[in-house]
Amino acid sequence: MTGTERRNVRQRAEQRGRWAEYAAEAMFRVKGYAILGRRVRTPMGEIDLIAARGDTVAFAEVKARVDRSVALSAVTPHQARRIVNAARYWISRNRPAANRNCRFDIVTVNPYLWPRHLANAFGEDLW
Repeated sequence: MTGTERRNVRQRAEQRGRWAEYAAEAMFRVKGYAILGRRVRTPMGEIDLIAARGDTVAFAEVKARVDRSVALSAVTPHQARRIVNAARYWISRNRPAANRNCRFDIVTVNPYLWPRHLANAFGEDLW
């Protein structure tokens, strides 16, 4: 594969990822969540979406795959730890969130289907 072909593959994957994040954001909004952040970058890593409803803040990892089980298995223990650490950093900079319940969710986005939301998919105690 040439450099141009690799670049095109990466660009298409980036576009699919952005589309999946927009779909996940729409799903959260329909469920009554407020979006606190999109593609939040921290020194520990990136958080795809941060959403809040009531006294809960959800840190969501969005995975776009052909099959839901493949999407769920794409969140590795290493990636989950990175997201937990990024969330800790974000909370340290956003003190009002420290008084809320926090959880870590996965949103799977599959072609032609509404995004599926798995609340409390992982946490620092699970890994």
